[in-house]
This record gives sequence, structure tokens and C-alpha cells, in this order.
Amino acid sequence: MHGLNFDVAHLLAGSLVLVSFMMLYQDRLYALLNVFALHAVVLSASVAWQAYIHDAPHLYITAAIALLFKAIVIPIALHRMIVRLGIHREIEAVGSIGPTMLAGIGLVGLSMAVMLRVTADSDLLAREDLAFALAVLLLGLLIMVTRRNAVSQVVGFMSLENGLVLAATGARGMPLVVEISVAFSVLIAFIVIGIFLFRIRERFDTVDVQALDRFRGERR
Repeated sequence: MHGLNFDVAHLLAGSLVLVSFMMLYQDRLYALLNVFALHAVVLSASVAWQAYIHDAPHLYITAAIALLFKAIVIPIALHRMIVRLGIHREIEAVGSIGPTMLAGIGLVGLSMAVMLRVTADSDLLAREDLAFALAVLLLGLLIMVTRRNAVSQVVGFMSLENGLVLAATGARGMPLVVEISVAFSVLIAFIVIGIFLFRIRERFDTVDVQALDRFRGERR
């Protein structure tokens, strides 16, 4: 049974990294949001499985929060935000997709090399989960860095936070109060970011961060 527990946990955590690559590959906002919803579903399944194998019922609440807010509420809200703001549906990237994917592969390799060495004395399951979690976190950061559109950067931030949740559950889980605090903090941050995007749109008529940089330069 221990082998089955490890295999399923390994499969779910690895699938989360794979879906992160799918997000990194997307060039349209609607497709990116749909893949992010899938990312949240896989995260929810991974957390629920960790709750089962560690006999930690409070993690089921974390899985439910991820499924409800990240897989349903947030993608729907971002879809509506895109329509209301009239945002250009194509994602403008800093570079071409090939080098970006290669950079992502390099970050995954770095995550495995660093985390497996640092956690050499830890449980094998926790080591693998932490390595995958660091990979998801770095890929989320890469999405934020390589995308010019503010909405896609928000998605990158949320996927980065998914990596933090995976790390916490892989390390035997956080206390329930901390998990709820993190969930509500992320939700509040999302609301603030949404208001911020509306204000940017009203003021500059764009959410392209490169265009905002050009405007700032013209004002000097």
C-alpha cells in the first residue's frame, strides 16, 4: 500500500508540473484560464490524496478551497474581467515559446537537483513532493516574468501560490488556521488585483505592462 501511495502522490505532483508547462505554452488568455482551472483541479486532487495517506482531515478543506475558488470562482471572474475590460485575447510574451520552454525545463531540473539534495534525510514522499512543488513555484514565476499582459501575470502568481500549497501539504500539511489564512489572503489579493486592473484600464486604456512602461518614459 505504501508503494501505491507513493506512486499516486508522485503522479499527481508530476501532473501539476506538466500542467504548469501547459500554461507556459498558451498564447491566448481564455486557453490560459482554462488550463489554470485544470491546474487547480490537479492541485485539489493532490491535496486530497495527501489528506488520505497522512490521515489529515483538515487537508480535505484545503482541497475543497482549491477546487471551489481556484478551479471555478477565480477563472470565471477572470473571464468576465477580460470581457468587461475588452482586453486583447492574445498573450504577448517577452520571448519566443521555444527558449521559454527550455528555460522551464532547466528550472525543473534545478528544482530536482537542489531540493533532493537539501532534503536527503527526509521521507522519500516528502522529498519528491517538495521538489515538484519548487518546480511549480519557479514555473509560475517564469510565467509572470515572460508575459506582458497583467491578467496572465495574475495567473502566474496564482499558479506560484499553488506550488506553495503543494509544498505545505507535502511536508505533512500546515495547521488548518494557517491554510485558511493563506486562502483568504490569496482571495483578498485577487480582489485587490482585480480593482487595480480596472483602475489601470480606466487610466491608461491598456493592461499591457510594456505600454505602461512606455507611457512612464514619455512622462519624464
